[in-house]
Amino acid sequence: MRDGDETSVLVTEQDHNRQRTIAGIQSFWQQLIISKTGLFGAVLVLVVVLIAIAAPLLTSHDPAAVNPLNRLKPPAWLEGGTAEYWLGTDNLGRDMWSRIVYGARVSLIVGMGAVIVSGILGAILGLISGFYGKWLDAVIMRVGDAFMAIPTILFMLVVMAIVGPGMTTLIFVIGLTNWVPFTRVVRSEVLSIKERDFVFAARSIGAKNGRLIIKHILPNIISSFIVICGMNVGTTIIMEASLSFLGLGIKPPDVSWGGMLSDGRQYVATSWWVATFPGLAITFTVLGVIFLGDWLRDVLDPRTESTQKS
Repeated sequence: MRDGDETSVLVTEQDHNRQRTIAGIQSFWQQLIISKTGLFGAVLVLVVVLIAIAAPLLTSHDPAAVNPLNRLKPPAWLEGGTAEYWLGTDNLGRDMWSRIVYGARVSLIVGMGAVIVSGILGAILGLISGFYGKWLDAVIMRVGDAFMAIPTILFMLVVMAIVGPGMTTLIFVIGLTNWVPFTRVVRSEVLSIKERDFVFAARSIGAKNGRLIIKHILPNIISSFIVICGMNVGTTIIMEASLSFLGLGIKPPDVSWGGMLSDGRQYVATSWWVATFPGLAITFTVLGVIFLGDWLRDVLDPRTESTQKS
């Protein structure tokens, strides 16, 4: 009889947790639909992600294929344009639509990859700094101050010039130079959480430092960590485009929106589409990430007064 009661209680608890999870997901989507900026950002990001995933299905041209006979063809709706190249071609006769679509892959991979690198490094250092404090905290914070004192783009230019261009290199260079904001946010959260009663209670029953960090502190900083990750993806995409524009980022035959901007800058007066379309792609993608990240901050940050952005 006791076993039956325990089983019944366990099933009831599982059902309660399942219902609470479902209710939380429904509330999350309801708040997203209500929020104009959040919904707009989510739609923009979703469109870019879907375009990047379905790139081979959305294009009929090789983005790296050069065709001098079709050089600088205008978009389809302008005089001289054709439906085959509906966004026109660049100075080497390459299809602009194909290059923008495949460029979305590069921007998202570099943007999210670099944030993962900087996020993991920053979170680890922030946890160590905030939890252990003392000389570890002082050393990590002073190193962070030194990184912040150096202009980020200048530091990355020097490193990329020494190491050489490439997608993997770019991801790690951007990631390893942008860990400080993650560290500071995580550290501030840890300093607050480790003083709470449930942490003292866990410590009083013999919980080790590792368990305190993983089981009690880390779950309570996830929301803040997700918010800062979302806010930094847009910045990372701009950094990648800037380095590629300067010739130190993504190299051909890989396609980069920043590289496309660099190729089209000398044709702005005569063939505006070569630089305009990749510039618009960068703008809308970054705006989408910023709007979505701003909404996530309002929803996930418990200190925010409003949980809805209108």
